[in-house]
Amino acid sequence: MKPTHNSFCHYKFPSGSPWSRGSPRPSVSASSPLRASQVVKPGAGPPERVDPAAGRGFRRTDGTRAGAPSLAMDPECALLLPGLCAVLADPGQPVADDTCLEKLLDWFQTVTETGSSLRLLQDNPCLVELLSHVLGTQDAPAGLLSFALRLAGIFGAQESGFQYLQQGELLSGLFGDAGPLGQAAWTVPSVRSGWVQGLRSLAQHPSALHFLADHGVLDTVFSLQRDPSLFVASAASQLLAHVLALSMQGAAGSPPAPQDGAWPTCARRIVGHVEESLCSTAAPQVTQALNVLTSTLGRCHGHWTKALWAQLSPLVARLLEREPVPAAHSLVDLLLSVARSPVFSSADSGPWDMAARTLSRLGPLQAGPLALGLLKLQHCPQTLRTQAFGVLLQPLACVLKASAQAPEAAGLLDGAPGSSVPVDSLLSSKSACVGLLCQTLALLEELQPLPQRPSPWPQEALLGAAVTMLRLCGGGAAPASSLGGRLCRTLAGCVRVQRAALDFLGTLSQGAGPQESVTQVFAALLECLESPDSSPTVLKKAFQATLRWLPGPPQPPSCCALSPHTLLFLQELLPVLQKRLCSPCWEVRDSALEFLTQLSRCWAEQADFRRALLASEVPRLARQLLQDPESYVRASAVTAVGQLSGWGLQPASTSPQHPGAQQGLLGELLHILTTDSEGFPRRAVTQVLTEWLRAGHADVAQDTEQFVATVLQVVSRDLDWEVRAQGLELARVFLVQTLGQPGAGCPYAVGLPVASSPSALPAALHALGRVRLLDFALCALLDCDRPVAQKACDLLLSLRAELARRGGLQEAGGSPDPAAVEAALRGWRTGEQGQPLGELAPAAMLAVLDAMDLEGFRGRLAESSDRVERSPQSLLQDMLAAAGVRENQADCY
Repeated sequence: MKPTHNSFCHYKFPSGSPWSRGSPRPSVSASSPLRASQVVKPGAGPPERVDPAAGRGFRRTDGTRAGAPSLAMDPECALLLPGLCAVLADPGQPVADDTCLEKLLDWFQTVTETGSSLRLLQDNPCLVELLSHVLGTQDAPAGLLSFALRLAGIFGAQESGFQYLQQGELLSGLFGDAGPLGQAAWTVPSVRSGWVQGLRSLAQHPSALHFLADHGVLDTVFSLQRDPSLFVASAASQLLAHVLALSMQGAAGSPPAPQDGAWPTCARRIVGHVEESLCSTAAPQVTQALNVLTSTLGRCHGHWTKALWAQLSPLVARLLEREPVPAAHSLVDLLLSVARSPVFSSADSGPWDMAARTLSRLGPLQAGPLALGLLKLQHCPQTLRTQAFGVLLQPLACVLKASAQAPEAAGLLDGAPGSSVPVDSLLSSKSACVGLLCQTLALLEELQPLPQRPSPWPQEALLGAAVTMLRLCGGGAAPASSLGGRLCRTLAGCVRVQRAALDFLGTLSQGAGPQESVTQVFAALLECLESPDSSPTVLKKAFQATLRWLPGPPQPPSCCALSPHTLLFLQELLPVLQKRLCSPCWEVRDSALEFLTQLSRCWAEQADFRRALLASEVPRLARQLLQDPESYVRASAVTAVGQLSGWGLQPASTSPQHPGAQQGLLGELLHILTTDSEGFPRRAVTQVLTEWLRAGHADVAQDTEQFVATVLQVVSRDLDWEVRAQGLELARVFLVQTLGQPGAGCPYAVGLPVASSPSALPAALHALGRVRLLDFALCALLDCDRPVAQKACDLLLSLRAELARRGGLQEAGGSPDPAAVEAALRGWRTGEQGQPLGELAPAAMLAVLDAMDLEGFRGRLAESSDRVERSPQSLLQDMLAAAGVRENQADCY
């Protein structure tokens, strides 16, 4: 089903009139369309924007950008902070919601990143008092405890702040054995997560590493790797990888073995834990150890990683001796992480031998991602590349062998040792067989366009395998053995494999091969399109693959450009398309119309194609679908019929009694634009009419001004913002054609008014006035949806710039009537929509445009919808007001 195109930004313009440059913005009133989060509270100062470069946090109220140097927090916030800390520590007050606490943490993170955490703690002792209170409360709420743990980690990330907190043994109490580990709140995952995140922030300097080693913290982290919460377990593994890398930053010249005592204490502890886990018989512990190694070796490229890999790779290799191989997916991730590291790029230090063994030991479903990852590496040894390619090809070779195509199977695996695990055994399970084939096709599809793909590329064999799978799914393949019979029964009607095979077949069109192969592909695609059992998704992918396999039209086009094979295929394809246009399934009708649109876009210039299309019922059926009960189909029919009409391929209406049919196709489209209750068909109509105007369609060229005026009048009342935005695009095209901007016209435009010289400017402006283009654009300028307003602003700026380039008032015919200009501006100042301007004289039109601050208006529109963001001071005020602390609790929400 198509996604619904909702308005992505419903924007109410909050500021003042754009009509006089530099005019002040009005104050916010109770009826203002600003959201509650955008309202500025009394005493909060001017609204502030979030700095996109800061990534998080707030712009400070002193006007400095988050990220700029600062030594302390804002004075206004410092005054509010003690009250907030008292509220958080008060057991009688409800703990602030998680969103407010997250914003508070982001703000503290920003303050400490741009200043001194020691200065912050010294200037605001209430922060230390809050942490002390949480530490001394046995039944602290889980949300407050998690917040305090993360906050302490932020303050301790700088060594000075760490030492200050440790003077009172706050960190030892929060993160050591005497901390929350023994409290009931520890059973809450958010508390354990906050504990790990706090340590992750804390571990930034040598003092923190000593703290981790001396207070038994690492033992707790080791245990949290087995936490029932996957989020906590993953965070614990990431923390160990971070601590290992941090502790080894100064150990590049140390001996390679961590057991000799030369490596830092944390490194020895973590490596020892990893070794112990790798030797465990429990698969979860092996997975945890491999994840720590993957994170460490993937992010760290120091010389010490060679020593680490040399120490642990024998234990990793022993995993391959187990049956089955434990944690296969994590092992693949580790090997690829090591192989991608520049430290191990040479053949003597890389994991190539282990990777080769892994390819041989793992099943093809597990080995496939490893094979693809190795083939993507430029420095992978050739023998390993050959083996990896064989692993990817082996399932397809099995498919060819099971059918009557053994020669292709032999060619597919020439020189590729592949995997020692027989793929045939996977056919005992339908889910395993389908999963393997879908994964193999997806991996080969990803590999095919890459420059480092294996050469020679077995194009013929891969085409044969994809076509064979389509026929096995459709029941049209002849099994060559009992294995082939089982494969036929397994894949019969399998939509997943059909979709994957069609996607892969479309990718292979980049190297089509000889005509025999192309004919074979066309036959398989026709079978899919003709089959009554093909699902809508399979048909859609079959249409997409067909478009990719059809050769592109020659340049320049000629009357007899189609090859006999292509023409024959099109003649066989059109009856199938005709059948699908009559399908009872709306998704099929929709896909058929989209295919027709793309097909005609490519081939409508070819006389052979036009004759074949007109000889079929396809154009008549497409126009009939303008009245389909499904709005998606009506929209696709509008696009298809509009495309065909441009090439004279559209028959008369199939329903003369239908409103608008007597005026031809244009009348039908205008009727849809006026009356259709769904937005999709109306959007399609405005797009088609814009293309018709751009290309000089015959129905438009008869009376272009009347056409444009009618469309703009209808579009201006439409409730769908995309329709109104597309109406502005149509207005822009008419503007370009009327003013005749150099290089902006369309080579196919005929019979359109063009003002190519300054002397023709008054006539061009009169044409713009007759279609009420300025009325339409000014109304859209105050549209409640920001994309429409932006497009209107750009249109008016372009018009003003072009008029200024052509001489402005002098060429427009003299001075404007001041009364008319003032009346127009006054009418628009008094209300958002106001009364229409009517047909202004050219000089008055120029004066109206010149009086408007369009640049300032565009700047305000360019700001994000949440440009008036709460400052940290406002956040603190909100949290205090929620607790009922402030005397003046009145808000302007």
